[in-house]
Amino acid sequence: REYDILLARIYGGGERMAEGKRKSETSSAVKRRYNQKTYGAVTAYVPKDLATAFKDKCAVKGISQAQIIKKAIEDFLSE
Repeated sequence: REYDILLARIYGGGERMAEGKRKSETSSAVKRRYNQKTYGAVTAYVPKDLATAFKDKCAVKGISQAQIIKKAIEDFLSE
C-alpha cells in the first residue's frame, strides 16, 4: 500500500486506462534487477562512424541492434 502511495506521488496519481483500470508501473529498479539476474552484457567500443552506420542500417531494416549482435555470437559459438 505504501509503495502504491509513493508511486502515485511520483507519477502524479498514475494514468488510467479506457476501462477505468489503473495501469501498473514497473519501477526501473525492478527492471534493472531482473536484467542483471537474467542477462549478461557484452560491450564493444567501435569507431563512432561504424556505430552510427550500424544503428542507421538497423533502423532502416527494422531490426534491433541486439538481435544482430546475438545472432553473430550464436553463429560464432556454433563454429
